[in-house]
Amino acid sequence: MFLRFFCTATRQKNTGQSYDDDQSQTRNADKAEPSPAEKILVEEKNKLEEQLKDLTDKYKRALADAENIRQRSQKLVEEAKLYGIQGFCKDLLEVADILEKATESVPKEEISGQNPHLKSLYEGLIMTEGQLQKVFCKHGLIKLNPLGARFDPYEHEALFHTPVEGKEPGSVALVTKIGYKLHGRTLRPALVGVVKGTE
Repeated sequence: MFLRFFCTATRQKNTGQSYDDDQSQTRNADKAEPSPAEKILVEEKNKLEEQLKDLTDKYKRALADAENIRQRSQKLVEEAKLYGIQGFCKDLLEVADILEKATESVPKEEISGQNPHLKSLYEGLIMTEGQLQKVFCKHGLIKLNPLGARFDPYEHEALFHTPVEGKEPGSVALVTKIGYKLHGRTLRPALVGVVKGTE
């Protein structure tokens, strides 16, 4: 009886081993040759991964473009706020020039108590000019009077060169028209005469 049990156990053990061997052979065969359905699925997976990669790349580019456009638009809006009054300021500069010329043309000896109308008119012009300059400063419009300063082609326009005793060559000897800057940008260059070096 013991012998029969031993033989049965051995047979079962051998049958189990052969079953495992069959399973591992089937797995190896599966690994070696995928079925047509698996091939199609792998190809489809690869295509989908490529599409995902492509769409992710396009999405990132679109985000970067949108951010660039936002920054550019914000910069344009800020510049429009700062320099939107540029044309209006240019027109007002002519008014400032006329006021300045009017006050300079009045002889100082004529401004006295004996001539009250001229004195009142002169004082009114001075006050108007002062008020106009305050408004200019409030909106970022600054006067450029570069007399004695070094010539700067970004801020000055040279009308002539002349030798001047005791002045450094390249400096501004005469200002014929005052210039203006709007928020650091030259709105109108100062018209100047520049000292020429002696040869």
